[in-house]
Amino acid sequence: MPDIRQSRQYADYLSRIGWTVERINNTNYFIRKLLLIGSVLKIQRPGVLRYKDIEILNKKYKTFQIIVEPGTIADGQWLMANGFKLSISPYLPTKTLHLDLSVSKQKLFNNLKKDAKYAIKRTIKLRTKEIKNMEKFRNSWKKTVGWKRYVPPSTHLVALQKSFQENSLFILDEKINSGAIFLKTKDTVCYWQAFTGKEGRNNLVQYQIVWKGILWAKKKGAKIFDFEGIYDERFPNKSWFGFTHFKKSFGGYEIEYPGCYTKWLLPSK
Repeated sequence: MPDIRQSRQYADYLSRIGWTVERINNTNYFIRKLLLIGSVLKIQRPGVLRYKDIEILNKKYKTFQIIVEPGTIADGQWLMANGFKLSISPYLPTKTLHLDLSVSKQKLFNNLKKDAKYAIKRTIKLRTKEIKNMEKFRNSWKKTVGWKRYVPPSTHLVALQKSFQENSLFILDEKINSGAIFLKTKDTVCYWQAFTGKEGRNNLVQYQIVWKGILWAKKKGAKIFDFEGIYDERFPNKSWFGFTHFKKSFGGYEIEYPGCYTKWLLPSK
């Protein structure tokens, strides 16, 4: 399945928030220009890794750093053989969970772990709903996490909404300040970002929100629901334990990626 970051919608989104995007041979290349020192070139999960195209863009944008997050181990090995170093801090999750949506709604529910089934039944009457007002969505998000976590500005949320249009879903329980964003591209829906506070966790509302996202994905004809990251022992982050347990309660199978590879270089003349 092509990664969402290789979709035209995601390229449009990054363009709207200030990145330069080049699309060559169906691959998105993201460029961030920095004053005086040149540009950073980022390639994330390309279907095919073409070094010739990277060289062209390196020369065009006077790149001083190239960041590649390949989709296959073979591409990772090729990068290592060509001067790239494996980063200890990947930008993208290196392990995720995929849920097969080709089965019936009833089977999806039957495959849930016991705690997820209980939570979904218990929270069926909570007022979780789709929301179009990005200012209201962001205010609820900010109120929940405060300064502990980065919250995208409203302009970025609006840009995301405009780029994905009917293939985006923003769900919010305004009363207890819990929400999530789901994005669809081709055959995959991604559980993009989410937030919930103490009250939301006590009410188990995020189970209901994710379940609604899964059902929306199925209704939209997606084949895969991507949970966008779980704990990876290769790049350990203990803060991921809690939401990894939560995500695994919905079933699915694990997918691994090789990591993030970087290369520093002098800008081409």
